[in-house]
Amino acid sequence: MKLLRYGPAGREKPGLLDKDGNIRDLSGHVADIAGAAILPEGLDRLRGIDPASLPLVAGSPRLGPCVAGTGKFICIGLNYSDHAAETGATVPPEPIIFMKATSAIVGPNDAIEIPRNSTKTDWEVELGVVIGKTAKYVSEAEAMEHVAGYCLINDVSEREFQAERQGQWTKGKSCDTFGPIGPWLVTRDEIADPQNLAMRLEVNGRRYQDGSSATMVYGVAYLVSYLSQFMSLQPGDVISTGTPPGVGLGQKPNVFLKAGDVVTLSIEGLGEQRQDVVAYGADGR
Repeated sequence: MKLLRYGPAGREKPGLLDKDGNIRDLSGHVADIAGAAILPEGLDRLRGIDPASLPLVAGSPRLGPCVAGTGKFICIGLNYSDHAAETGATVPPEPIIFMKATSAIVGPNDAIEIPRNSTKTDWEVELGVVIGKTAKYVSEAEAMEHVAGYCLINDVSEREFQAERQGQWTKGKSCDTFGPIGPWLVTRDEIADPQNLAMRLEVNGRRYQDGSSATMVYGVAYLVSYLSQFMSLQPGDVISTGTPPGVGLGQKPNVFLKAGDVVTLSIEGLGEQRQDVVAYGADGR
């Protein structure tokens, strides 16, 4: 299944994408794509619904983040061997973990806002993992039982805030709009191998990232198990698993986002995103 949330920000409704690419309203069956709805038994109930029996959503509504109630937005750094090489870093002996504020989460096609005083706002196409069942001290063999599905993420990053302003990476990763998620939560059964997905990102039509999840150092099952040794993972938590090469920081000379740019990205089987880049305060705030 491809589950989604549609409507104005803060008032999204649950839905699913049918085989013809139409949005169907799920609000008669679940309150949101969150909590009990993404537990294994909740997903089984949704699979039992005939999409044709659901109300058809007219037009092309805004898509919100594909999962609600995210308590933790966990990111993995330098998790692609070829990306580590382009930044001059060595592959870490254990996963690098940092947190992205949940207030950064926006819909897949919402605008990216350049933060105040930013000079190095960058892009990162990433495979997202959505937890669907509490995981605590789980083995790698058991880990995938705790995954509801996958989604596309742009891990937008301000490199000066991240690397030149002291401390941890979180402040360079957590600015408002720095976490576009979606368009859909694709349930685990639809992705045969999350370690073999093509990943692409373009800025203004120029391809910068053209990689594959095959070059991930630490795969999905390992990451879920590893993280569960340090914290419990709850339904709705999101893990952003790292990016392939081609980020702006890796260009010679560096290339960073500016107001007026358009970012498009995709992962095989998980859909596409498109974001307009705007200056801070462009919406009148």
